[in-house]
Amino acid sequence: MPATDNQGSFLNRISIRRNQVVSMDPGHDLELEDLELFQKHVADRFSDLLPLPTPTPCPAPAPPVSNTPKNNDNNDQPSLATGDDSPSSEQAPPLPPPPQILSIAWFRKLLDVFLCCEAEFKAVLVMGRDPSQFGKPPLDKLIPDLLDRAIKALDICNAVTHGVELLRHWQKLAQIAVTALEQLPIGEGQVRRAKKALTTLLTSMACDEKENNNGNNNHGKSTERAWSFGRRGGGGGGSSAANNKDRTAGTFRSLSWSVAKSWSSAKQIQAMSSNLVAPRGGEANGLALPVYIMSTVLVFVMWSLVAAIPCQERTGLATHLPVPRQLVWAQPLFGLQEKIGEEWKKKEKKGTAGLLEEMQKMEKVALNLVEFADSFEFPLEDEKVDEVAVQVAEMAEICRKMEEGLVPLQLQVREVFHRIVRSRAEVLDVIDQVGKMSTPVPY
Repeated sequence: MPATDNQGSFLNRISIRRNQVVSMDPGHDLELEDLELFQKHVADRFSDLLPLPTPTPCPAPAPPVSNTPKNNDNNDQPSLATGDDSPSSEQAPPLPPPPQILSIAWFRKLLDVFLCCEAEFKAVLVMGRDPSQFGKPPLDKLIPDLLDRAIKALDICNAVTHGVELLRHWQKLAQIAVTALEQLPIGEGQVRRAKKALTTLLTSMACDEKENNNGNNNHGKSTERAWSFGRRGGGGGGSSAANNKDRTAGTFRSLSWSVAKSWSSAKQIQAMSSNLVAPRGGEANGLALPVYIMSTVLVFVMWSLVAAIPCQERTGLATHLPVPRQLVWAQPLFGLQEKIGEEWKKKEKKGTAGLLEEMQKMEKVALNLVEFADSFEFPLEDEKVDEVAVQVAEMAEICRKMEEGLVPLQLQVREVFHRIVRSRAEVLDVIDQVGKMSTPVPY
């Protein structure tokens, strides 16, 4: 769905209203109304991302007891119990359930929410605004912090893009196993082919997690990342045994050439959130508030992506961010953060490669299928055939979701990247205007 469908009316409304109040006080009341509207939109959009509460089953009502005796002789009268022609029997079709939190569909919706919030924020901050306000406290400090935060977010977008490439490679390995095991009857050749692909998949996941846990100690030991798939390593020096070991471990030429080996996504998130302080006093009713809100939204979105998608050096990723629970607009963000933080703590105990729902399911099914391959004996019993068919069907469904969703997700990450670049350039233009206004004119 387009991220800008509901932005036009908001931007036009702000522009028209600000043009209509030229004679008023520099729009203080109007500014408060815009800020309130922006906070409401942030709260509403992130509330839509919260998982629905588990419904409590209710006991079925007892059928009504009628004291009217049955008249078996009058069978031609229409029954009053059918209600087929009653207007109350017409029900609207049920709404589709929201996407499962931390799934590919959920992250696509999250990025769409970010793009909408970012467009409204820019309208509130820049459109019709006196540039001189950017050179006065508190914006003279908050705006540079926001621009620095944007630069760090661009690095994370790059790392996430490479992580999605890795997920696409994992999906291809899983699809090889699915194609092999869907051929009936299952023979030793199909099992060997499936086991080889799944072993490479699981080893790659393990290499990614091991490198994340020991990244600070291993930066100087290797010039390539074991999890960065995409191109097979070219023929280089080294023994045949060493090359075979690399292939078994799933070592491919790195896609992360734009990221330094010492770069840490966890430290990047920490740096983005270190100076994130809520405005106080009179600043809470001015432009400092939307800057703080957008900064919080930016940090939360980047933190969520790093937690779910394989990124370089996630060791020590915080499970909590400085999100003020007492503010109305921040309550849904706090609820999502609590849920993701709980999943991250579980992830650290299990040692999985990330929180993405499809990835966790893929790893679980892959382990089951490798266990089946280790104990395979031909011919299979009918009960075992049915059991494997269920596992293969589940893996096929996971591959389908990843194939359909990963490329659009990657495109959305790129759109977020370019949107941040454009918005940052626009803010810099305003700051440049402030600098020209403060420069004395030579006589």
